Amino acid sequence: MHKQSPFALLLAGATLLPFAVIAGACRFFGHPGVGIAVGVAGLVIAILTLGATKVADQWERVVVLRLGKFRFLRGPGLFFIIPIIDSVPFWIDTRVITTSFKEEKTLTKDTVPVDVDAVLFWKVTDAQKAALEVAQYQAAIGWTAQTALRDVIGKTMLSEMLTGRENIDTDLQKIIDKHTESWGIQVLSVEIRDVLIPAGLENAMSMQAQAERERQARVILGDSERQVAEKFEEAARTYVNNPTALHLRAMNMLYEGLKQNATLVIVPSSVLDTMQLGAAGMAALSMELSRKGEQKPRSREESQDETRLPENPAT
Repeated sequence: MHKQSPFALLLAGATLLPFAVIAGACRFFGHPGVGIAVGVAGLVIAILTLGATKVADQWERVVVLRLGKFRFLRGPGLFFIIPIIDSVPFWIDTRVITTSFKEEKTLTKDTVPVDVDAVLFWKVTDAQKAALEVAQYQAAIGWTAQTALRDVIGKTMLSEMLTGRENIDTDLQKIIDKHTESWGIQVLSVEIRDVLIPAGLENAMSMQAQAERERQARVILGDSERQVAEKFEEAARTYVNNPTALHLRAMNMLYEGLKQNATLVIVPSSVLDTMQLGAAGMAALSMELSRKGEQKPRSREESQDETRLPENPAT
């Protein structure tokens, strides 16, 4: 029931005040019976004034019935009705209203049980239809949304539901709005908040996603090896046409291998013949690199230790 407006109470009090003054005057001048009648009349008029005065808020529309028939809509602001003859059964809120609804263990098109939570945004655009065409329109729109959600889930694959929520939201909005349009209610939007699937299926989907990522990684690795092989093939064609470049490249590779203080380097004899480098040359190159590695600059502390005189044990 809508709360009584303070302005209506104030107006009823202002109506009762003159009758109270007249009743008091009659009692003072020795006419108590007249004073009581005036007081009763004033009380009745104040009650009727209180019942006839209505104030609707900015977002409210009021349905007024006269002797059970629709008379008019009122609001927002101050308005008056005829007490007893007129009645106000509905105060319609025209603001945007949110209604949450869900479906549990509903089968998708590929027979997967899911739990879906959604929220509906709607508003009343025709207060007369909302009051007269459907009983308890708020409950009716909730049941309509839940039924529409169940139908959409049954026609949708699980993969589409997980990746294409925008399409499902649009379909739900069209279905619900089609039912509620005749009630004077407009559906603004529908949003699916969460889709829950069984734990076992969730683990299986996670394993499938991991296997797919591993497959993509192997494909990328294979493609990289193919690109490297193509570059090697291109380099080989370059060396075939330029033996001097091949000789310099072989020398550089051998030098890099010996520079790492390697004690053993296995080189095919055909490579040595190509490089015109015999066993003696290999040994000389290895010794030269070893000698360079041993000739390291000594630190300042080591030099001081060598020049320090030994102490005399007798002292």
